[in-house]
Amino acid sequence: MASPRVRIPRDQVPPGHSLCEYCTAKCCRYIALPIDPPESPREFDYIRWYLLHENISVFTEDDDWYLVVHTPCRHLQPDHRCGIYETRPRICREYSTDNCEYDDTDTYERYFETAQQLEEYQEAVCQPRGRSIRSPKPPLLPVLS
Repeated sequence: MASPRVRIPRDQVPPGHSLCEYCTAKCCRYIALPIDPPESPREFDYIRWYLLHENISVFTEDDDWYLVVHTPCRHLQPDHRCGIYETRPRICREYSTDNCEYDDTDTYERYFETAQQLEEYQEAVCQPRGRSIRSPKPPLLPVLS
């Protein structure tokens, strides 16, 4: 069973303490991999395929696209600490709490959890040239005399 953590505002972390002491290790519960932004129907279909799998989402940040695999690190301990801290990978060593997700205030430009969400986005922004997503203009009504 995980030990309870008392969340305090970032600016109230006591001197000499790590922000991680008050966190539930959100950063250790997924991996985000950069992917090429889709530019064709075929590329959208690849991303749609990703989203058909469990525990997968896609988000964008500054026009960069990322595939997210929602899965915890196998070395994350019940107390939310790293079980291999002394030998953790370089990416973990270089990670900083300066811009981490502790505050949970970040939002994404685009966030897709389902293939349908991606399809709706593709339909809204990627129309063939000369086609509009709007309904056709209805014919004028006849003038009655």
